[in-house]
Amino acid sequence: MISIDTSDSIGAAWLISYASIELAFPLYISSSIGGRRQTYKDGNFTHNVYQESARPLGNIIAHLQFHLRHEVLSLELLVQLFEQIGSDDVQAWVNNEPTGRYARRTAFLYEWLMDNCLEVPSNLGGNYVDAIDAKKLVTSSAEHVIKNARWRINDNLAGTRDFCPMLVKTEAFMQAAELDIATMVEKLNDEFGQDLLMRASVWMTLRESKASFVIEGEGRELKRIERFADVMARRTGEGNIPLDPAQLAELQQEILGSKTVIQQYGLRQSPVFVSHTQVNGFKEIVHYIAPPSDDIACKLQGLQAFMEKTRGQSALIRSAVASFAFVYIHPLADGNGRVHRFLINDVLRRDKVIHKPIILPISQAIAEHPSDRHAYDKILDSVSVPLMKKIHDHYDFDKQALTYPDGIRSNLNFESNHLIQPAWRFMDLSPHVQYLSGLIAHVIENDMHKESQYLRQHDNARKAIKEILEMPNSYADRIIRSILQNRGAKSNKLLKDYPFLTNDEVWDDILSVVVEIFKNEADSLDI
Repeated sequence: MISIDTSDSIGAAWLISYASIELAFPLYISSSIGGRRQTYKDGNFTHNVYQESARPLGNIIAHLQFHLRHEVLSLELLVQLFEQIGSDDVQAWVNNEPTGRYARRTAFLYEWLMDNCLEVPSNLGGNYVDAIDAKKLVTSSAEHVIKNARWRINDNLAGTRDFCPMLVKTEAFMQAAELDIATMVEKLNDEFGQDLLMRASVWMTLRESKASFVIEGEGRELKRIERFADVMARRTGEGNIPLDPAQLAELQQEILGSKTVIQQYGLRQSPVFVSHTQVNGFKEIVHYIAPPSDDIACKLQGLQAFMEKTRGQSALIRSAVASFAFVYIHPLADGNGRVHRFLINDVLRRDKVIHKPIILPISQAIAEHPSDRHAYDKILDSVSVPLMKKIHDHYDFDKQALTYPDGIRSNLNFESNHLIQPAWRFMDLSPHVQYLSGLIAHVIENDMHKESQYLRQHDNARKAIKEILEMPNSYADRIIRSILQNRGAKSNKLLKDYPFLTNDEVWDDILSVVVEIFKNEADSLDI
């Protein structure tokens, strides 16, 4: 973030200071008055310094107009501002400037955000203008833009008032969104062939399921792993995107199976929070509180609206929003993490950038190294940490837990939802697009490439071994695994099961071809 003296701030920063607003998400463009015109950049964030002649008048409307005109619109800011000031200033503005584009945009946004009507001036006019700037934010695709005749506004918001994620088109964001996944997968296909790539994908589907459970600390439940792998293989990209209550209940039941403590599948009816317990003292450390159960349906409808309104746009953006929005809404009593990671592949296949049966091993990449898991946790924290900062003194735990209709017992007591509703409704998922882009590039170029390369080497080694001594494929496969696992040393168990390997000449010939074919692996294992 840029460290700038904002004592003479204008635009959004002035409004924040004036109304004592606390935002969960950062301003991508901030502004102030200084001696000369300057621009400071730090990653995705920009601070513009204007000369005195650009200073807005010292009132809410003047600084709000500056924000709409020169900065990246913050709906989280607007809804908190409107909650404080009411409708009078906005009504007076549009009455005084009935043809003004910024007055009409503000009137439209006020009604959209607050679900409250203003009076439309009888002499309102002017050309239709977009509600939000498509050069700065992700908006609806052209065919889903709605003409709002009331204010002569093109409603291009890619969501609903209950849930409309903010996606800011910084240079890094756009570069991430344009990742050509289809071409990257096609290059793998050209290098290894469709058959080999498909075999690698089938194996990676099971590994993806295993890794998903590792992320959730449940890595040894074989039946659960196989069940989730089956769901990934059968359901990815099939039917409608599973965001409505009925489809979610069906998907959840397939993932969890019949042995579960929850008493009904589908949308939860209990509060939920993500936490860990301190070993000393058993204190509950809360990392995130999800929206209350009463809000789940409308927020999922907003997410569904986003998926419909952005159809045809970047598959990577849509995949990131569907998966990460889902995990923040946390609509299920159990299984949210698995559905979250399922949705990444599900959307990519729906948008035809990957094809059946390929499953990108996203969970495997997250779980592989502590640094990868840390990066995943950090991206989740980009939403959870600022939200929890706003409510750290507003929740507690009752001594007695309640049992909710879905069978979940909880003693969480949190009644200050209004404090973080603006952030829940308009969460900034821009960093998540950049994160997922980097992760997918790594998965395809590293993990999938390595898996396909290993299978090709394995096939070649099997053929070479059978040229030395005819044997079943299963014998050759086990010998290859043993040589790589034992760094070329003879395993006593292997010699006991396959006495023919006691012949030094046979062993040396087999070892030689395996080491040659797996040259890179052999060098790293010092064979």
